[in-house]
Parts: sequence; C-alpha cells; structure tokens
Amino acid sequence: MRIWTREEQDDHRKRRSFNTRMSLFFFTVFAVFAVIILRTASLQFVEAPKLQEEAEDRKTRDIPMEPVRGIIYAKQGEKLAYSVPTQSLYITLKQDFSKGKGLENRPALKTALKEVLKNFSEFGDPNVENPTLKELVGKTILDVDNKVKFGYSPRKVKTDLSDKEVAYFKENKQKYADLMTFEVVEETGRRYDTDTVAPQTIGYVKKFKSVIDPDTGIKVYKDINAGLKKQENQGLQYSEDELVGYYGLEQQYQAELRGENGYQKFGVTAQNTVQGLEEIVPPVKGNDIWTTIDKNVQMKTEEAIANQLSRLPDAISGSAVAMEIDTGNVVAMAEMPDLDPNVYRSGSISEADSKAVEYAYLNGTIRPKPTSETGKNAESVVYLGSTLKPLSVLIGLKEGFYSTGTVYNDKGFATYGRENKDRVQNAGGHVIGNITPARAIEESSNAFMIDMVGEPMYNRYGADSVKVWDKYMHEFGLGVRTGVDLPGESTGGNDYLSGEADNSSVLSRMVFASFGQKGKYTTMQLAQYTAMLANRGERLKPHLVSKITDSKGETVKEFGREVMDKVTYPDEYWNVIQRGMNTQVDEAFKDFPYDFARKTGTSTQGVKPNYFDNGVFIAYAPRENPKLAVAVMVPEGGFGSKSAAPIARAIFDAYDYEYGLDGVPKKSLEKVEEGAEGETGQGGE
Repeated sequence: MRIWTREEQDDHRKRRSFNTRMSLFFFTVFAVFAVIILRTASLQFVEAPKLQEEAEDRKTRDIPMEPVRGIIYAKQGEKLAYSVPTQSLYITLKQDFSKGKGLENRPALKTALKEVLKNFSEFGDPNVENPTLKELVGKTILDVDNKVKFGYSPRKVKTDLSDKEVAYFKENKQKYADLMTFEVVEETGRRYDTDTVAPQTIGYVKKFKSVIDPDTGIKVYKDINAGLKKQENQGLQYSEDELVGYYGLEQQYQAELRGENGYQKFGVTAQNTVQGLEEIVPPVKGNDIWTTIDKNVQMKTEEAIANQLSRLPDAISGSAVAMEIDTGNVVAMAEMPDLDPNVYRSGSISEADSKAVEYAYLNGTIRPKPTSETGKNAESVVYLGSTLKPLSVLIGLKEGFYSTGTVYNDKGFATYGRENKDRVQNAGGHVIGNITPARAIEESSNAFMIDMVGEPMYNRYGADSVKVWDKYMHEFGLGVRTGVDLPGESTGGNDYLSGEADNSSVLSRMVFASFGQKGKYTTMQLAQYTAMLANRGERLKPHLVSKITDSKGETVKEFGREVMDKVTYPDEYWNVIQRGMNTQVDEAFKDFPYDFARKTGTSTQGVKPNYFDNGVFIAYAPRENPKLAVAVMVPEGGFGSKSAAPIARAIFDAYDYEYGLDGVPKKSLEKVEEGAEGETGQGGE
C-alpha cells in the first residue's frame, strides 16, 4: 500500500474543498435563476391582468359629478322643492402643501387665496356666505394635508357664484397655474317655495359630510357611508359635499330623489396631479315626489295658526293636521312658527340662521321639540285633555261598566282614594246633573269619566289597570307610531304607566288618564285617532306622498288607502260617540254649513305653581259620510274652544273651497256664478 506524504494529503484536501465550494456555488446560482424564472412566469401569466388594471388605475381617476335631485310637488303640481342650475368654483391643487416639505409652499398659497376671498367679497352675491381663509386652508375645504381627499381631487370652494364671479374665475383660470387651477362647474342647487309651504314636512338639504358625523350624524347616512367602500355601482358613490335630504320628505325619500351621480375621468401623473379630462359620464336625474299636501289648504292652515298665536298672550307655537278619512291622505300638516327652508339651500347654514331657526326646524306635529331659547316651556307633544273622552266612554262601554242608556248624576266633581279624600272637579266646578254617556262627552264631564271609567278600571284590574288602558290607547294609534312617511316620528308619552315623576299611585294615574291627563301624544297621532273615530274603528296609515314619477313623467310607484288595523265595536257604541261629539263651539263655527262631530280639550301640564293649559281640538265633517278629520294643538293656548277651534274652522273652509266637504268644490260654484252674471250682462246689452 502506498503511503501519502503530508504534502500530498494537504493538496488532496484543498482540491476536495474547492470542488465542494464550486458545487455549492453552481447550486446556488441554479436556485436563484429558478426562482427568477418562476417569478417571471407568475407575473406574466398569473398576475399580469391585475397589475395591468392597477397600472391603468394609477393613470386615471374618477371624480364624481353630483346627481340632479328630483322635484317635490304639491298635490296640484306646485313645486315645493326643486333643483336649479348653479355655478360652483372648484380648486385643484398643483403642488404639495401638506405638512413637511409642503409647508414651504403654503405662504404662496395663502397669498393667492386671500385674493380669491377678496374677489368673492367684491363680485359675489351678498346673500351667499363666503368661506374664511382658515376654512379654505384647513380640513374643511381644501384639505391641504390630504387627510380626506387625494391630491388630484378638485375641491369645491363655493357654490351659487354670481355672474361676475363666474366671469372672473373663467378669465383667470390659469392665474396661479403653478399653485392651483380654477374651474367653474355648472351643478344644481336646491330651492324651496318662497311661500314656506310646510317646510318642516318637506325638509331641507345638508352636505353629506355633515350628516355622517359619528356623534351627531343621522343613522341612515352613517350606514350608507359605512358601505361605500363595498359599493360597486359608481352612480351610488356619495361625495362629501353632495346635498342629501335632512329631515322631512327630503330625507324619507332620499333614495328616490337622489338619482345617480355621473363622473369625470381624469388622467393623473405619478405625482398625483391632473393631466387632462378623458371621459364624462353625465348624472342621472332623480325621481319626482308628488305629495298629498294641497298648497292652498296648507297656506290657509299656516295663516290661521299664525293669526291665533298673535292673539294669544302665552302661546308661542301651534300645530294642525288635516287627514282625509276615506284615503288617509294628509292634505295639510302645519307647524308654526315655521322658517324659510332656503336657508339650507347650499347644504350648510350660517350660525346666525341656525340660531334663528333652532325652535322651528323640527316638525312638532310628529315629535317633541326643544324648549325655546328663553327657557319658556312650549311642548309640542301634550296631554289630550277632553278630546280623549270619546275613547274613554267607548272603553267603558266595551268593558261593560255601563250601557248606552245608563244615567249618571253629575254633581260637578268626583272623589277617589282612601276615604274618598281626593277630589277632581269639572271645568269651573260645573254641575251637569243626570247625563247619559253621550251627554257626558258633549258636556265634558270629568266626574263621569272618573266614577264610570277610571275607578272601575282600577277596581277590576288593580295595578294592571294602566297597562290595560295602555293597550286600548295603542289600538287607537295613541302611544304608537302612526306610520306616516316621515323620519323621526315619536310614539308620544304614557305618563300613566309610572308614578316616579310625581310619586302618584296607580289609582290616581288611572283616574287622571280617564279624562285625558297623563297621556302625551302628537298632533299626527291625534289626527289618526280622530279619523278612526270617524270611520268606526279602521286605523288608516297617513300618507304624505301619492305617487313617485321618473324624469319622463312615468309613474314608478303609487300609494293608496292602507288600513293598519281595525277594532270592532257594536254600532250602538259608535252612535253614542258620534252623538256625544257635539261640544258647543258656536263662536268659531258660526254659520258653518255642515253638521259635524267635534270635541274640545284643555289639558293641564306643568308643576305647581307654574301650571299651564293647552288648547286641543278634534273634529270631522260632515257628521254623516265624513270626509275630513282635523286635529289642532296650541300649547299654552288656554281653552281649546278659544285657541284651537278657530284654526280647525279655517281648515274645513279651505278644504270645502278646494274639494267640497259634500263632494262639490265651492270654487267651482263661484265659476258658475261668474259665468251666469256674464251671460246676464251680455243679454242686458
């Protein structure tokens, strides 16, 4: 065997180590090239379409164009809310003004913006509010830090430009081309009938960004905003400055009125600046809403409430609802004081205007309103007082506490509680004598309601009596939503269910509930209840919209008579109620040509010694084959016969003139008489 020398062994180890390193090197090179080849293949065949799409997306950006909002019509076709062409100024930033290096460019931007504001003041309409420099530079408008908008997005700076402003900014479009560009865009602005027709019912508009605030925003819009990232339909993408419905029908029918926005496709550089316009997809006009509100009847209603408020020393507000009994259509829905909704026309409202309308902008016919700035407590949701007595008598008949012919001796008061120490009088302590249930309604006997309804209810059901009472209220639409097509409707308040506020007993609450205290309800609920009495148990859904049409005038949807539920009572019970609704209101209804059912009410609220009386009135006419139900509330107005009944009379007269409570519009008779006079005159000649 040959023996290796040390030199030979070292040389062999070196060659073997070299071969190993070379093998490892070639393997590594092979692996790297294999990964590169696989990645290249993946890019080419798997990810290429997606990357191509992303590349294209980086080259273009879609800028939404606001949709054209539909029209809201009155019953006879008058435009109550409509869109008009308006010129808006957009600014597109051309440099980086954000924090960091962009701060170096801000002084030049502020200098240019000061000149923009100067031109607003010099050439603009004085009735259109101008932005401030702080608003322009901050997040509100230009968003120079790009926290809300992308750098390439045009920013809306002002709308409702005057002709002089339009001319100036078109002529000076490139004046600050290195900093920004001006663009005047024709859009649509919202306008409202200057006669202020049912403004709280029609509603207003606000900018989308103002109604999605996490704390103060409106839920329906916050939900829309939350789903925008998943919204694939480009036409349903909302921009933050878009005008959306704010309360009233504007909000209720937002989806129908809105239409679909268009968009402009712009080329965008790698630096996020605009290269040029590539494509325009025009907006789609929204549908039109046809309301059941008759403008003439509505205006007469508003005028009547305003006249009454000017005569009443303490009242500062009033509301009324007129509802057709056979259709459920609401022909008038008024809340005074009201406001000019055009203060919201640009989607924002000045601080001064906001303060001026803080008590008027909410709809007091369907919800509570805040107290006035002076602290005066003028609630819009009040106790019904004696207007509840028809239902109280009906409940007593249903429960079998008496019959239709039962005679009760009214001594002017009723006692209840331990040893009958608690005492309630009729209004003014009036002693009526022997009365039937129908006469108890007509004479508004508190004593009858307590002795024949309130106490018997407690004696039969004990602690559950107020719950049984509450069930009856719900059956007649009191304490539940009416279903009217408006957002924010209140259910009212059932103070009879709890004695926490005044430490009252169940018996006491049941007693007071029986003659119209302890239950707070809205004017709309009161109108629905009145219509239910008129049609003997059918609870109709109130309608404010009769149909929806598209931009071509084709009907998209119609709304008809809808019965929500029905209670069944013997005809003799309904006859008692109808006979009993015969309260004396000769002063307000002098010479009224129809027999009609009516009930006055005066409810007391407040805390000693600051009690106040609310005026309430309900009626339907004619008594037989009724056509129209009317409900009126005048908080702190005093007796309903004095404060509320005259308003109802004006509503009935207005409706009779337009449509005829007997089916014959009185305005048509005037035309016949005019024609007859003309013929006579010609014959004389």
